[in-house]
Amino acid sequence: MGNDFVHMELATGDVAGAKTFYKSLFAWKLKQMGADMGNYVLIDTGSKDSGGGMMGKMSPEQPTAWMPYVLVASVKKSIAKAESLGAKIIMAYQPIPGVGAIGVFIDPAGAALGVYERSAKPAPAKKAAKKAKKAKKKR
Repeated sequence: MGNDFVHMELATGDVAGAKTFYKSLFAWKLKQMGADMGNYVLIDTGSKDSGGGMMGKMSPEQPTAWMPYVLVASVKKSIAKAESLGAKIIMAYQPIPGVGAIGVFIDPAGAALGVYERSAKPAPAKKAAKKAKKAKKKR
């Protein structure tokens, strides 16, 4: 597995302005999520390999900035390794139902970086049915 940059999030004090700006600049498709998702805005860049989101800042002192996320096999293992190498852990592990999980750290030089693990994809129904049938025959 490569460790590609796969997700970017913008934290801003002006989500509406950011939506207008980036939709006009890049023609991104934006999908407003409900209050249960923290009024998060999903960004569809048109690529199947990467995307992003926008959200309001978590606190007034949080800077307006983009946060990149790197694809990893395991958020928990990557966060543990980053910590062992001197990183300060901001978010050790946050599951995102139906999507995967994220973690965030500050590297020894002071830069923030997120790690992202995708949810395991369920087996297609036909393959799962064949596998179950084979298992039943073996009994």
